[in-house]
Amino acid sequence: MLIFGINMNRIDSLEKLEIKLAGNNIRLTAQQLEWFRVTSEEDRPYLPFLTTGEYLDAALSADDEGRKAVLKQIIPDVREFDAKDYELEDPLGEQKYSPLARFVHRYPDRAIILVTDSCAMFCRHCFRRSFSGGKTGSITDEQLKQITGYLSGHEEIKELLLTGGDPLTLTAGRLKTIIKEVKTVRPELVVRICSRIPVVAPGRITVELAAMLSSFSGIWFITHFNHSAELTNRSKAALQRLVKAGIPVLNQTVLLRGVNDSLETLAALFQNLLINGVKPYYLFQGDLAAGTSHLRVPLEEALLLTAELKYKISGMAMPRFAVDLPGGGGKITLPSQSHPIVKSDDYYIIKGLDNEEYRYPAN
Repeated sequence: MLIFGINMNRIDSLEKLEIKLAGNNIRLTAQQLEWFRVTSEEDRPYLPFLTTGEYLDAALSADDEGRKAVLKQIIPDVREFDAKDYELEDPLGEQKYSPLARFVHRYPDRAIILVTDSCAMFCRHCFRRSFSGGKTGSITDEQLKQITGYLSGHEEIKELLLTGGDPLTLTAGRLKTIIKEVKTVRPELVVRICSRIPVVAPGRITVELAAMLSSFSGIWFITHFNHSAELTNRSKAALQRLVKAGIPVLNQTVLLRGVNDSLETLAALFQNLLINGVKPYYLFQGDLAAGTSHLRVPLEEALLLTAELKYKISGMAMPRFAVDLPGGGGKITLPSQSHPIVKSDDYYIIKGLDNEEYRYPAN
């Protein structure tokens, strides 16, 4: 697949995946094969299988731990069919904070535009899996016009996140138009570009793209590395192109079972990010997205892990540990005196940003 002049080498079928794995003497597990053996596409979980050849190659060239960590994010598992009672299609409760199509205004000073439902790969832990990989495509001119109208009338919004999907699956011209339209009505807005492209298709981050982004004021780049094995030479070069263009780069990591749920793995990731000019920003507890329980680390274990991590790495390397409370309770940083946690049977009772109590499963 050729996009933006970059050969992403789309891996989107069992046949293509097995060819790549066979060359490295790797076989799919029974649970992974079962996902692909479902005969009806409609019966599958709503997140398709898709990755880039480059990201898969990064996994296959890593050491044993790194390979397992990356492949776990790439390859579907039949356990994705097993949606728990407490898991949700909209785990962050974004729909009730969407006054317009493709627009989420959950926090007073921040808002989100879902600029596209396309990604270069579909992460198996994706919390927006009911939207990503859909068939609605990119934002329309009319939808963008309605959003810029909203922004012009809501000056309390100081930061705008461009996400989806991945904004960098849009053409550079289309992305530039979106930023320009936003900046025309609100030139002082801070705009965050939220993208996993530096991880899975780093060749997309060209000098020209970095220059285009840096031509606007107030641009920040938020990427998503979960393991040091993802920091390949090409990914590091992509990050450097952004940094050298004067664009601040932050990273959000999701805590994932079997991927990065160890003290040594997290410490190595955050220290390596810092070395490459990227500030570790958030370490997220896994959201309660349907079919992701097998990837989620129990909250108690996560809290113990992050408490230990603070004594192993510097404050610069240490991200904030955060939980997005289900059903729209908001993103809170733990531990926090403002958000006490009380264990009740199989759940934790946690106070949200609105002072209401929310339940988060213990396991």
